[in-house]
Amino acid sequence: MPVGSESLPRVLTIWDCHGIPGNHKGPLVLWRSYGEDSCPDAVSIPQWIEENADSLRERYLAWVYELGQVKVQGRRLVDFLEIRPGFSYWWMAPIAEKCNFSKSPHITDAVRLMAFNDWFQKGSVDRIRLVSGSMALSQCLASWAAQNGWGFEWERVPGNCSEGSLLKKLFRRSPQRVQGLLSFLRYLSRRWTLRGVGIKEWRNTQADTTFISYLFNLVPSALQGGRYECRFWGNLPDVLKEEEKTINWLHLYVADRVVPDSKSAADLLAAFNSNERALQVHATLDSFLGLQVVIRTLLDWLVLWLKWRKVHGSIGRQQLLAGCDVSPLYADEWRSALLGSGAVSNLLTFNLLSAAFRILPKQRLGFYLQENQPWEMALIYAWKEAGHGEIVGVPHSTVRYWDLRYFNDQRLYSRGPGNRMPLPDRVAVNGPVMHDIYRVGGYPEDQLCEAEALRYLYLAEGQGMNEFHRKELSGLRLLVLGDYLEQSTRYMMTLLEGAFHDLPEDMRIVVKPHPACPVEPSEYPSMVFDVVSEPIEKLLQRSDIAYTGAMTSAAVDAYCAGVPVVSVLDQDSLNLSPLRDMDAVKFVSSSRDLVDALVTIAGSSSFQCEAELFFYLDKALPRWKALLTKP
Repeated sequence: MPVGSESLPRVLTIWDCHGIPGNHKGPLVLWRSYGEDSCPDAVSIPQWIEENADSLRERYLAWVYELGQVKVQGRRLVDFLEIRPGFSYWWMAPIAEKCNFSKSPHITDAVRLMAFNDWFQKGSVDRIRLVSGSMALSQCLASWAAQNGWGFEWERVPGNCSEGSLLKKLFRRSPQRVQGLLSFLRYLSRRWTLRGVGIKEWRNTQADTTFISYLFNLVPSALQGGRYECRFWGNLPDVLKEEEKTINWLHLYVADRVVPDSKSAADLLAAFNSNERALQVHATLDSFLGLQVVIRTLLDWLVLWLKWRKVHGSIGRQQLLAGCDVSPLYADEWRSALLGSGAVSNLLTFNLLSAAFRILPKQRLGFYLQENQPWEMALIYAWKEAGHGEIVGVPHSTVRYWDLRYFNDQRLYSRGPGNRMPLPDRVAVNGPVMHDIYRVGGYPEDQLCEAEALRYLYLAEGQGMNEFHRKELSGLRLLVLGDYLEQSTRYMMTLLEGAFHDLPEDMRIVVKPHPACPVEPSEYPSMVFDVVSEPIEKLLQRSDIAYTGAMTSAAVDAYCAGVPVVSVLDQDSLNLSPLRDMDAVKFVSSSRDLVDALVTIAGSSSFQCEAELFFYLDKALPRWKALLTKP
């Protein structure tokens, strides 16, 4: 029933908390929850978003594009933020990146505001009541209510995040410029050990092909022999060595348990370079640290400082989304992006990439892991500015509907004025599903090419396939696949802990955390489970059902291996599951939902999936070989 109906009370409550309120009377909008049977008359904004997803996504992307066209001193914002001829810092800013789950979670609230405005019909309510821990959201809704002539009240509840230690609190409350400087010095102190590592080999390489990847997700058994083997690239490095192809590897070091610090990373790279018989050259981005890079970064940072006031004054009047001023959601992000730690981090990466590619002998081909992060924008520009050949983006896993980094307003792909968005020459899609997602999303189809899904090759020829035919819950083997975000993993584990007492005693729970997000059993004392680190293909062979985080691509591993999937709907984000549109997947948002889903699946019929419908899985890698040999 529309809000304007005379039968409704005059106060509308927006519930921005987990779960639903108890004994509530009057019209209710659930800001996070997908709704429950105990509250059938409430309007679920997440559910509304799912039902109107195409329109909402398209309009948000259009808003981001148009923000880049705002005039600052007579120039488009994208031109005003130019830091090199033909390259705008705009493409490294978080608002252009659109990482709506880890870096910019407030995008979720922006989309929810759009959905709320669509649902809400102007009527006779007198007051909007918000129950929330978000000051930024309260400011947005207060402005929106005042604009429409309604009263507004904010019932503040404790927020979801803690500021941590005293030092972290002091850091976050310090001026953005201070945060940026401290972050810069901290980074230099931790990474200076990598300075110069592999540069001699890099400068003198005989290879004409370069791969840019993360020094992360490495195979520990290979490291013991000084060999480079990374799960992002599957068996491709071995194939290249067998065919004696010379390759350069530029790594972005990410600390983890396998390579915990820069000293370990330096030793590892030295071992790679000494063991590869000159067929492969390894360096890290931090190998190119030096006084010139530091000075160049500081000068670029000063330029952004000088531009900040003019940018802030111009965009402050333009941040209207569906009639709502969303500037409070983005205020801190803008300051960090142009003044603080975000700015200095992006600019340092830009200058390191420029330094790396300037001294690299002319390259015919380049490949990089594509997630459309800021460093990739700098990579494409620096690669082409240095005069190298074709650069190919490689999305190594899956592309999710609500991962906005992979989607843009169609106007970005058309020919236009300078400072265009840096795009790779081609994108190597790893299967029919990814190809369709890019095509439907409007990416130029003539810039798409095919490549085998290196991470998923174990699914070829039925390896790892597991035909599901359980008929009861008792004795169930449940595989829990964690996310790489701590908050998401904690949420899914909390739901499982809440469901645990309703599950059979003989059900075995095995947890495989993401490498970047460990799970400690002591944090969930009401539940019994084992933590394992075995390869997922082996675990799936011994599992009956997979319970996955809200966004992990491991859900696709399970689905393609014939293991039924139960996936969390995280109330703090949009539906970021790579299996969002798959009917056979059960989505849950409460412990009760989880129990019901497990019972339903245990009594269901057999489940199988053809992995080839998702991915290109030829182990001989004909598509990759064609890419690598293209003149």
